[in-house]
Amino acid sequence: MNIISEPLPSQQPLAEALVSDYAAVQQLYTSDARLDSSWVNRAEWLSRTEGTRVDRKAVVERLRRYNALHNPSPEVLAALDLLEQPDTYVVTGGQQSGLFTGPVLVIYKAITIIQAAAHASKKLNRPVVPVFWIAGEDHDWEEANHAYVLTRELEVTRIRVHKNDDRRTQVGQTEVSQDTWNGVIQKLSEVLQDSEHKADLLESLRTTAAASNTLTEFFAKLLGMWFGQYGLILLDSSDKELREVERPVFEQIILNNDQLGQAYRESADQLESLGFSAQAEVAEDGANLFYIHEGERLLLFKREGRFEDRKGLVSFSRDELLGEARLHPDRFSNNVLTRPLMQDSLLPVLGTVLGAGEIAYWGLTGRAFAAMGLQMPILLPRMSFTMTDAAVQKYMAKYDLTFEDVKERLTEKREAWLASQVDMDVERRFDEIIQSFEALYEPLIEEVGTVTRGLLKLGAANKDKIKGQIEFLRKRTQGALEEAHEAALKQWECIGSTLFPLDKPQERVLNVFYYLNKYGHGWIHDLLQVPYEITGGHRIVEL
Repeated sequence: MNIISEPLPSQQPLAEALVSDYAAVQQLYTSDARLDSSWVNRAEWLSRTEGTRVDRKAVVERLRRYNALHNPSPEVLAALDLLEQPDTYVVTGGQQSGLFTGPVLVIYKAITIIQAAAHASKKLNRPVVPVFWIAGEDHDWEEANHAYVLTRELEVTRIRVHKNDDRRTQVGQTEVSQDTWNGVIQKLSEVLQDSEHKADLLESLRTTAAASNTLTEFFAKLLGMWFGQYGLILLDSSDKELREVERPVFEQIILNNDQLGQAYRESADQLESLGFSAQAEVAEDGANLFYIHEGERLLLFKREGRFEDRKGLVSFSRDELLGEARLHPDRFSNNVLTRPLMQDSLLPVLGTVLGAGEIAYWGLTGRAFAAMGLQMPILLPRMSFTMTDAAVQKYMAKYDLTFEDVKERLTEKREAWLASQVDMDVERRFDEIIQSFEALYEPLIEEVGTVTRGLLKLGAANKDKIKGQIEFLRKRTQGALEEAHEAALKQWECIGSTLFPLDKPQERVLNVFYYLNKYGHGWIHDLLQVPYEITGGHRIVEL
């Protein structure tokens, strides 16, 4: 395995600035992860404020029960024992639970969390444990219900889990039948290429599915299977028993709701003044909290002193909503802006691993942390990878292509290469013929138009037909050229489909099982040996 550092800009200016121009965004974030003083200051702050968070033992007790069900590795139990001690910190990060864990960036995030925790522990000479926050409370089924796999024909195929209704239920509380599991695993079996690892992979999936009632349980068990041995603790935000532990935080969010709303709006204004755009909606009347009503997740807004959803299905005074939180905390759920506050109220978070989009919307939360008596943790960009196998490497060398070429100008390079394979410049010659034809034919149309006006219209229509025939011949010539070089063009297609499927970075599309099928489970463990990079960064992995 060869590792090559290669820039891959995220298209998120805030995320890029956090790494390369921290001074430009220091008003939005708390600390620069590259400075040792940031780690020391954060650790000291966590120690001073230990008593302000939810009782550590209560949180760990719930996490013990949850991980015993889905992630029962001895290393996880040892990490939980450490977490119960007041001198232990956490590096966390999370993702929505997706089918077969969703895009492979989820795996890279878990790897980054584990490595960042080890890095912090060594830096501070204190125990730091990794925690993966599974966003099972999210209700967007269409975001979670699928996985993409590249077939042997180089086609990106989507495998989906359908559900019977369009109710906005939490993904972590939406049941999936065994017949449905069997169906999507069979589909995966059909599209995966044959390999020495395939049979074992499918068997492990069937075993995991048989013990899973929801996408989130399936997600947790897979992460536990791969990362439990590294002490990665799992937390599911849709866990009803965890809601009991979260009760006091929901109460504080309700009590401080006006201050939080103002904090988010001020941060949005500040972002704009610095030349950035807010990456999450900050509604003027938003309560930034969901209420679970008859299983559906309803976003709350403030209207004339009451908390209501847009459809008018629920309506509470502040005292009534507080009463609901005290009696039924399982009916509450955070939105994208209050989730960071909940995380830091439950756990002694030293640092949190985020993708570029997450870093951007966390820029809205600095004042909200302060309004809750909290302080934003150190933000750690997720590490990014692109996998290349021997075939892709050979083809890129054959056609003298760089990674930048593939990312920015593959079609242009492909067309130039194809044109160079014959003496005739197809595009230029046909363009010349059309120009010459028009130069000869248009004066003729004008002349026949003097005979009778009707011939003018007929001549123009005839001209278009002739041009159409020339274009037809152009396409047939281009097709014949491509057919003559079909094998080579397949190699070009292999490069593009493998590195940028659907014209997106590989890690945002393809599922982990595509890689496990090619390289086996050892592939994940090999990636964990790649040196940790505190600023994230992107690396090409030659396998």
